[in-house]
Amino acid sequence: MSAAPPDNDVLWARGIVKSHHGTPALRGISLGVREGEVLAVTGPRGSGKSTLLGCLSALLPVDEGEVWFNSAPVHTLGRAGRERLRRDRFGFVGSEPHLVPELTARENVALPLLLAGAGNKAAYTAADEWLQRLDIGAASRLRPDRLVQSQRQRIAVARALAPLPPVVFADDPTAPLHREAADQVLRILTSAARSHQLTLVLATHDPELVRFADRAVALVDGRLAAPVAPVPRTTAPAAGHTGTAAATAGPGTTGTPGTTGASAVSATRR
Repeated sequence: MSAAPPDNDVLWARGIVKSHHGTPALRGISLGVREGEVLAVTGPRGSGKSTLLGCLSALLPVDEGEVWFNSAPVHTLGRAGRERLRRDRFGFVGSEPHLVPELTARENVALPLLLAGAGNKAAYTAADEWLQRLDIGAASRLRPDRLVQSQRQRIAVARALAPLPPVVFADDPTAPLHREAADQVLRILTSAARSHQLTLVLATHDPELVRFADRAVALVDGRLAAPVAPVPRTTAPAAGHTGTAAATAGPGTTGTPGTTGASAVSATRR
């Protein structure tokens, strides 16, 4: 019988192996992530970063090894159990926003809260607050096709943060953004995680973004390389009201991100 993970590790992986169509992507990864930690996973494209986040977040089943969340096994869950875990406990931001095209910005951000059972007022209040923090409040009533890529990505970040899930996975979330906007979004994302004791697992191929993390690990060809020393974080706030201080007081509503779909919110539009 395998040993349980350490109590202070909200995520824990041991010896995980994963292949895509016969091509190895992860080769025996063992890793622990502490509660409230901001962990950066670095490495070149194709090194296995996205696959690792997929396995830790229950998006992908592992071929071999173990994955645990809050001392409960994830690797033994079936598809329905993994979907329920992602919906109820995890937030996710990818390099593409994947917004529901029929919904406005605020409806997209409110959607996971509504799916989790929050009332309209609480869900839309949280959505408006996070859109303001990410400097996208002026576009709250616009649909994605009226927005540029960088605006859509900010909405996706707001959607992941609004329910305040215990763990947020961010897979290259600043890819569509220029440097100044990328730094601002990462500052808000990491500040919100720290102020609300959320765990953030950030995958990036940009070594400059490691400075936002508490700790960093590097992947090379599906294996863990030597630990990466994070660049000391700056204490300067982000421009405008969206800086570190603005992110410390998040919405009071708690909820969990869910699967998006236009039909799920059609009755809740205002």
